[in-house]
Amino acid sequence: MNERHASRTALLVAAYRARASRREGALISDPWAAGLAGDDGEALAAKVDAFLNERELWIAVRTAWLDEHVLRWIRDHATPEGAAPAAPTAPAQVVVLGAGLDARAARLAHEGVRFFEVDQPATQAEKLARIAQLPGYPEHAATYVTCDFEKDDFLDRLAKSGFDPSSPALVLWEGVTYYLPEPAVRATLRRIATGCDPRSVVLFDCFTRSFVDGSTRAAADQQARELVEELGERFVWGSNDPLPLLYEEGFRHVRSVSFDEACLSLTGTYRRERQFRFQRLVLASVTPPARERGLGAVSASR
Repeated sequence: MNERHASRTALLVAAYRARASRREGALISDPWAAGLAGDDGEALAAKVDAFLNERELWIAVRTAWLDEHVLRWIRDHATPEGAAPAAPTAPAQVVVLGAGLDARAARLAHEGVRFFEVDQPATQAEKLARIAQLPGYPEHAATYVTCDFEKDDFLDRLAKSGFDPSSPALVLWEGVTYYLPEPAVRATLRRIATGCDPRSVVLFDCFTRSFVDGSTRAAADQQARELVEELGERFVWGSNDPLPLLYEEGFRHVRSVSFDEACLSLTGTYRRERQFRFQRLVLASVTPPARERGLGAVSASR
């Protein structure tokens, strides 16, 4: 992604998060999504509704699965609210890479946690303009870091904004990898593996290779690819199994689940006719955790 314009796919995702948040028994709660999406985001969602079913469920499952892991990270690394640490400690660090219209810094704010949002300048400027119009939005919940990913080193930009690479961090990279060529995906993951504390964790999602390269025959898949191109983006990279690539870039702990697996854990449902079998949700770290607490699965009870 570059500075040519703010991301319109971010508007689309925000619109679906808003819809999912309004459902009875909702998997997620994002009170800011509707305001961030605006009428233009809802118009894009209506366009997608014409050819894709259950897009709202897909976004809800992806968001809920990632939220659960961010919250686990916070519980494990932040100072408990109201507790006085025995010795001064640095804040736990959560980095939202390619943040778009993500509102986790506001939704998941916790004492002893510092959120950083990194994005290309045009998209970040648009987000800041939108949150300025949202009454009550805690605009200082995150430290905003602009980065031209084609020219800048995002860790250098983060460090200049107060990020401590010698302390563990959670790096959330949602909705980005499929728009990048494989060398860029590898370079980003390698930079996290080599430049961050080895106890750090990266969370990301990826599409399957057949969905990205167009070899799937489903008409809806082709329409989705065409719409994304209309919005100024293009699907570039996909992987049916990201583990080999992650291993080659230095990670030694990898857990990934399919949409169906995550959806089953979160909702207790499975239907073969669902269209969204093209995505995996991934957690990886350089150093395996001292104890695994179901990091590859999400409890259905929330």
